[in-house]
Amino acid sequence: MTEQSYGSYKVELSHTDKVFFPDACITKGELLEYYERIAGIMLPHIRQRPLTLNRFPDGIGKDGFFQQSRGDYFPDWLDAVDVDHGGSTGQVTHMLANHQAGLVYLVNQGTVTFHSWLSRTDHLKAPDQVIFDLDPPGDDFEPVRQAAYLVANGMRQCGLTPYVKTTGSRGLHIVAPLKPEADFERVRSLARKLAQALANAYPEQLTTEQRKQKRRGRLYLDIMRNAFGQTAVAPYSVRAKPHAPIATPLEWDELADHKLGPQRFTLANIFRRMGQRDDPWQDMHSKAASISTFEEGVSELEEGDL
Repeated sequence: MTEQSYGSYKVELSHTDKVFFPDACITKGELLEYYERIAGIMLPHIRQRPLTLNRFPDGIGKDGFFQQSRGDYFPDWLDAVDVDHGGSTGQVTHMLANHQAGLVYLVNQGTVTFHSWLSRTDHLKAPDQVIFDLDPPGDDFEPVRQAAYLVANGMRQCGLTPYVKTTGSRGLHIVAPLKPEADFERVRSLARKLAQALANAYPEQLTTEQRKQKRRGRLYLDIMRNAFGQTAVAPYSVRAKPHAPIATPLEWDELADHKLGPQRFTLANIFRRMGQRDDPWQDMHSKAASISTFEEGVSELEEGDL
């Protein structure tokens, strides 16, 4: 066990030689090194957002688990927020990763993947993002690429500024920043209306049908993450899959590459890419749209054509 300093905090790093990704012989130490290096770019996207951790203390070759609540043994300096979920869930103390030390500490606990809320602690019930989750209806990624352009165009017609990232798993996330002025129910209702307008305009390609047997090979426009307490994989988070793929924000021109796939960027090549391009999402908050703009845009789409 070694002790590492991160600013005014100290983190004890343990079992750094343990293999976390057996297929690629990637160790826990290499995973820690990645999160140390990416922290400056990743943290602005997740700071003050409640987290759900996907932990694999013995690597992805063994069983993992999800964790929402802060561990009793976590250090006092690790930030957290108490959230009342109501109902049978009640109050949960959610973890936050607001600085490099917190991020590294959670990785040292075996966290491979970080999932974050669409809202922050100062406006927990008002999301500052709206998200479409696009997964392929089959094995071909091309329908996802095409759907991404259609969703982005629909967002732009609603006065939103769309951003895209690979999920590191099967598909893409299309995200638009919002001013935190409305609750989740209102935002999800608008996302649902936009999704329906897109499905109506492109009935052979897109659907809002949740039941798989009724999709008939069309891509499902999933807007269900736009709800209180729901999460999305955090930008630059590693996924618990072979070769350690990374959820990577993209420039829109990168989507034109037909070789692009949801697991294109990995621990092995992410910093080569980051050396060639700045973070495409770094200024997204400056493009946040008001809820009134979103509502007016959706109303116009419902009355007209995409």
